Amino acid sequence: MRDVLDQVLRWWEQGRRFGLATVVGTFRSAPRPPGAAMAVLDGEAAGSVSGGCVEGAVYELAAQVVATGTPVLERYGVSDDDAFAVGLTCGGIIDVFVEPVSREDYPQLGEVAADVAARRPVAVATIVAGPGRVGARRVVWPDRAAGSLGSARLDDAVDDDVRGMLAQGLTGVRRYGPEGERRLDDLRVFVQSFAPPPRMLVFGAIDFAAAVARIGRFLGYHVVVCDARPVFATAKRFPEADEVVVAWPHDYLSGVEVDERTVICVLTHDPKFDVPLLEVALRTPAAYVGAMGSRRTHEDRLARLREAGLTEDELARLRSPIGLDLGARTPEETAVSIAAELIRLRWGGSGRPLSETSGRIHGESR
Repeated sequence: MRDVLDQVLRWWEQGRRFGLATVVGTFRSAPRPPGAAMAVLDGEAAGSVSGGCVEGAVYELAAQVVATGTPVLERYGVSDDDAFAVGLTCGGIIDVFVEPVSREDYPQLGEVAADVAARRPVAVATIVAGPGRVGARRVVWPDRAAGSLGSARLDDAVDDDVRGMLAQGLTGVRRYGPEGERRLDDLRVFVQSFAPPPRMLVFGAIDFAAAVARIGRFLGYHVVVCDARPVFATAKRFPEADEVVVAWPHDYLSGVEVDERTVICVLTHDPKFDVPLLEVALRTPAAYVGAMGSRRTHEDRLARLREAGLTEDELARLRSPIGLDLGARTPEETAVSIAAELIRLRWGGSGRPLSETSGRIHGESR
């Protein structure tokens, strides 16, 4: 969608109706990911849904959708059970949702485009299959939403899930019952998040870092592992990391962009690494700064940071010892405790067992 947004916005601003085809599902070796799009109007097309394999068929379908005003979900490719008239040469399968778009169909498009251009997080949830509601759309921001998928209960359920996906920069399909029941799958809702995945910066190339990198990747973070020792900081030791960097931690952190969604985990266990690193980290806007170590190590670390000139407000941001109190022992258990703390801080949970709490399970978004 990002690739065709400029063209889509021009047609929308001109008050024209056009067809928008979006990849909403992929199987096997599909050439384009979910969210890839092609826009079609009066003999002109922008973007691609398959890199050329099925563009002609999608173009014809988009023209029909514009003429009828009825959105369509179509599958292209070859599966074990069915052969389709139009196939993907790569052997993959894609689900493509084609919808008519105009100012009337999609009144929030201008605001969505502005947010995407400004790199502000926004997500669009669209019903792509289900009884009677196909094409219904809801735009979701971290603090508000517009449009409706057909019922308040469905909107509430989708909003909760979409904000979680948006926080992680995830795009994909979620299934619901007619009133948002998560145990049912009457409705398929495609969620397109316009936000890059947040970054998790893990410092210290130790076994705990490998486990934290693994769970960070599972949660949707772009994971970077950094250590000054090249013998330890290798891609082979950290296969789940998106990047492995050999550099002094504080030098690396000083040279990269840190935003309000960035997570910093300091696992170095060595004052010569972690004190200079935390001097930098605690003065960034990072969402989370955690450091591993015993309570004695923590007190010593605080004293060194005070000597370095950090204020009490800056020190108050430090999560140390890192993680929630789960009684964790192994690297994997420790990684779970860190992940639990990240989730609690993002969404405002109490950290208590749900069986001991009452009221709404999903609290208000932060």
